[in-house]
Amino acid sequence: MQGTGLILTAIFLLLVNHSVFAEEPVLKNSNQAVETAERAFAASMAQRDFETFKTFISEDAVFLSESVTLRGKQQIADTWEAYFKEPLAPFSWEPENIEVLESGTLAWSSGPVYDAAGEVVATFNTVWQLDASHQWRVIFDKGNPACNCR
Repeated sequence: MQGTGLILTAIFLLLVNHSVFAEEPVLKNSNQAVETAERAFAASMAQRDFETFKTFISEDAVFLSESVTLRGKQQIADTWEAYFKEPLAPFSWEPENIEVLESGTLAWSSGPVYDAAGEVVATFNTVWQLDASHQWRVIFDKGNPACNCR
């Protein structure tokens, strides 16, 4: 009888643990997943792949700069297409800092922006959102000129 109680307890614990894990998203949300998305987003610029670039932008994204605010994927794409015309990318970027909310649905990434010669010219700040298809998409993006603080 004691053995049956242990078996039932073990089964109960397995079911409880399974139900907790079953509620977690299919995609493990982590800094690594956002870093991978950010690096792939940057790679689309380096590889001159405008179609892939657009896939990272949320339909209702907002891109901010000192002079203009672009709203929505179409307006962003229409404006950024010019950056893909030349054979060499006019700039590049890479993430240095990434933070993901504990909920795993929003993330922030930031890092340097380099000109074509490799000099740091700006810093980017991007807010990412995990969408219903478990893809990270940019919802806010803002670049700031680099500070010569020496």
